[in-house]
Amino acid sequence: MDHANPLWKENRSSHKFITIGEIMLRLTPPNYEKIRMASSFEASYGGSEANIALALANLGIDSTFFTVVPNNSLGKSAVRLLRSNDVHCTPVILSTPEETPSHRLGTYYLETGYGIRASKVIYDRRHSAITEYDFSNYDFGRLLEGFTWLHLSGITPALGNNCREMILKCLKAAREQEITISFDGNFRSTLWTWEEAREFCTQCLPYVDVLFGIEPYHLWKDEEDHSKGDWKDGLPLQPDFMQQDEIFCRFTEKYPNLKCIARHVRYAHSGSENSLKAYMWYEGHTYESRLFTFNILDRVGGGDAFASGLIYAMMNQNKPMDMVNFAVASSALKHTIRGDANITDDAAAIRNLMNMNYDIKR
Repeated sequence: MDHANPLWKENRSSHKFITIGEIMLRLTPPNYEKIRMASSFEASYGGSEANIALALANLGIDSTFFTVVPNNSLGKSAVRLLRSNDVHCTPVILSTPEETPSHRLGTYYLETGYGIRASKVIYDRRHSAITEYDFSNYDFGRLLEGFTWLHLSGITPALGNNCREMILKCLKAAREQEITISFDGNFRSTLWTWEEAREFCTQCLPYVDVLFGIEPYHLWKDEEDHSKGDWKDGLPLQPDFMQQDEIFCRFTEKYPNLKCIARHVRYAHSGSENSLKAYMWYEGHTYESRLFTFNILDRVGGGDAFASGLIYAMMNQNKPMDMVNFAVASSALKHTIRGDANITDDAAAIRNLMNMNYDIKR
């Protein structure tokens, strides 16, 4: 008998999704405590690419995750979380101490904000298994065989040179196999500099079909004379429709391979209350979503929920306005769920929020 995820029976998409990145142990002081006050921590697992795999699997998408974790109880526990949420983990490498000498799983500490106090993240991920593993002889073409969608982010290449080389190999292999490629720049200032991020992520753009965010990338006004500046220079953090439309058009003029560009815009009223909306360029037009205002239970993973929401809506061939509204509603809903990922197994619940229907369902 073939074994399959029963959720797939309700899924109309024929896509097979894979994403590649690092999964980490997440340690959070309970009850909004500050790290320096904490005497205990709540343990869970997360990471941008893993979050997207988890979210899509819960919505019934055939979803696979590739990473390297140490062959110890922590690494196995991270894999167990993924598998318990119907994410395929067959390609995951459980590394030996010889392959990854530090033999450790990356860790991050989250201090959850409250009211006027913002959340804070402290990374402890140097020398993690994925950063020490030698990918030079790994066959990424074979890894990607049979998949229709690959998602990558700018976080993984920030971890080290071996990870940067891995990401470029994956992009080239996916393009050769005509796999849809989505990419989220996801700049992390504690992992690399702004210029390093822009230099590398700009190299990725010619391979990308679906782009999340407009940074960190070079979009020079004149490739021969960088002193003329970047088209994004001076763009406010909360642009209006015309400002965002112009930047989208500049991207697609330079990179005609881009089929969709999307970004969410955040308005932080306090550490506990935010608003979100999104802009999306698709098939020659820019769309603006509804604005959602909400109280925050857990802010981490909001961008990943936006990305997974848009990927899901695109896979199911939704109308453009429904795509962008579903994506931002997915992000808003994630803020009400503890943990890194949008563990929501009911697309109808996201559609209800998308249509601003908050009534009880019974």
